[in-house]
Amino acid sequence: MTRKTVRIAMNGVTGRMGHRQHLVRSILALRAQGGLALGDGTVLWPEPVLVGRREHALRALAEQHGLEHFSTDLDAVLADPAVDIYFDAQVTSAREAALKKAIAAGKHIYTEKPTATGLDAALGLARLARDAGVRHGVVQDKLFLPGLLKLKRLIDGGFFGRVLSVRGEFGYWVFEGDWQAAQRPSWNYRAEDGGGIVVDMFPHWEYVLHELFGRVRTVQALATTHLPRRTDEDGKPYDATADDAAYGVFELDGGVIAQINCSWAVRVHRDELVEFQVDGTEGSAVAGLRECRVQHRGTTPKPVWNPDLPATHSFRDQWQQVPDNTEFDNGFKAQWELFLKHVYADAPYRWDLLAGARGVQLAELGLRSSAEGRRIDVPEISL
Repeated sequence: MTRKTVRIAMNGVTGRMGHRQHLVRSILALRAQGGLALGDGTVLWPEPVLVGRREHALRALAEQHGLEHFSTDLDAVLADPAVDIYFDAQVTSAREAALKKAIAAGKHIYTEKPTATGLDAALGLARLARDAGVRHGVVQDKLFLPGLLKLKRLIDGGFFGRVLSVRGEFGYWVFEGDWQAAQRPSWNYRAEDGGGIVVDMFPHWEYVLHELFGRVRTVQALATTHLPRRTDEDGKPYDATADDAAYGVFELDGGVIAQINCSWAVRVHRDELVEFQVDGTEGSAVAGLRECRVQHRGTTPKPVWNPDLPATHSFRDQWQQVPDNTEFDNGFKAQWELFLKHVYADAPYRWDLLAGARGVQLAELGLRSSAEGRRIDVPEISL
């Protein structure tokens, strides 16, 4: 075995998602397993270079995990020929400029979404990467969740027959920050800082719908701010200028209708924080983060509406669990492995900056639909 060290500039890993999922559960997990084998006798050894604005936070993180390299100077890191890949998990408003710098420096790009604050900018990044000849990928982690992998298995096996509809429910109560600390950073609720649930979640809905059921053809959305005042990390009240809930209806290729509600002002009464129900002519399924339950046509009960009598059975008990049948790794780590194999072993990879631009497009059109109060066509985009 030949070990190849790969230096990865990781910008924004002092944040919750960048730290927990990308640094600890992906890159450091790869190191803990001895690296990533490419199948040709080469083992990739990822060496993260932590990048950010707060030196004390970077130093603390490096010391916590026994890492050597960190810097507040992005330009210097990008100028280092030993750095091959640039990863971005910053706030959305800072991402486009940093990605442009990384592309200009000839680095391969792996980034969180949304890739930019608007479609034109997102497509511009995809074109820059294409013209520079660098490999590029966008995090689309929901596709690698055990629940959705089981759902994909059902789709590929023809379980549903013709898919009729998809209904998604996502969200939880994010505390206002006054009497209990908020679980999300305050910038998420300021539009001027790139916050908002449409910008955050519609890119997820785009790739989930596109990959599993078909391209989104139209969107009709209503975005709103249920909680207009919140308290930030320093205990200072502020106006929430971004939407904290959105209710969308999407028409897909093949006539499938999808309805997805997402809210940071809803209390959870479901088994998981996100669930998708898929109904088809031959059967239905409900998939969450980890679990997936099914009800086949042949075992579907015949409910009768009678409001005068109490229900004598549990509807949930009439569904069957889909078995794991395999071991599921962390979804973020699984996609990191695929991207690294794309860069260093020329493996195929389709979740690129153009795919990321589709997510930005759906968020942009969703906000426009809400503002104009109408259904909007979603044009197919290309480079």
